Amino acid sequence: MAKESMKAREVKRARLAAKYAEKRAELKAAGDYVGLQKLPKNSNPIRLHNRCKLTGRPKGYMRKFGISRINFREMAANGLIPGVKKASW
Repeated sequence: MAKESMKAREVKRARLAAKYAEKRAELKAAGDYVGLQKLPKNSNPIRLHNRCKLTGRPKGYMRKFGISRINFREMAANGLIPGVKKASW
């Protein structure tokens, strides 16, 4: 499980990235790199990190499902993900 503070930090970054997305696009199109530097660092979408929706785990994230590989395996073994069969893993 991820710390609550780490999850909160990711939420804050996502909110900032959404807030400044339009302004960032305008500055980039105009070529105003000094203006881009004055924006908050956490408003850059590059700083966002994908996390598992269930546990908050940052590693082994499967983008298609939005969960980590560990939760994917558990859910597939329990038959909670339709169309997935256990092969040899």
